[in-house]
Amino acid sequence: MPNSAPKSGEKIVVLVDDEFSYIDLLQQLLGEHLDRPVHGFTKPADAIRALPALNVGIIITDYQMPDINGLQFIAAVQKIDPRIPVVMITAYNMSFTERELAAVPSLKTIVRKPFKWTTLAAEVVKYWPDANPPQVIRSSSPFKEGGSGAPFKNA
Repeated sequence: MPNSAPKSGEKIVVLVDDEFSYIDLLQQLLGEHLDRPVHGFTKPADAIRALPALNVGIIITDYQMPDINGLQFIAAVQKIDPRIPVVMITAYNMSFTERELAAVPSLKTIVRKPFKWTTLAAEVVKYWPDANPPQVIRSSSPFKEGGSGAPFKNA
């Protein structure tokens, strides 16, 4: 579910999370605030199948998903293209062993929920794989991050 079509040669942001409402909100929010198309997938297997046809700049994936976890998803992504950087998001306070992390060198950082959208956008820019990272666009968004139980904090 892309939020816009990429320009020729333009890299995109890919989101993977099993919760449709979360993907929809995050896709709209990042799509509004980053000058890159954002494509969301609610099934890791669908994302893995689509990756070879996409010009991916970075992937943002949840850790906890029903079929495979975030580390397993990243390992599958690395088999397709080990150059794609990945940001993992999670609501869980977990730590990984050195061995687990060594198996997924594409994992650049873990962002814990709740987070500010600006924090996630900054990580996207920081780990963008080329010299043309997305620009963060500030606007009067209809999305007010925050509120009880929301996955975002105020920016």
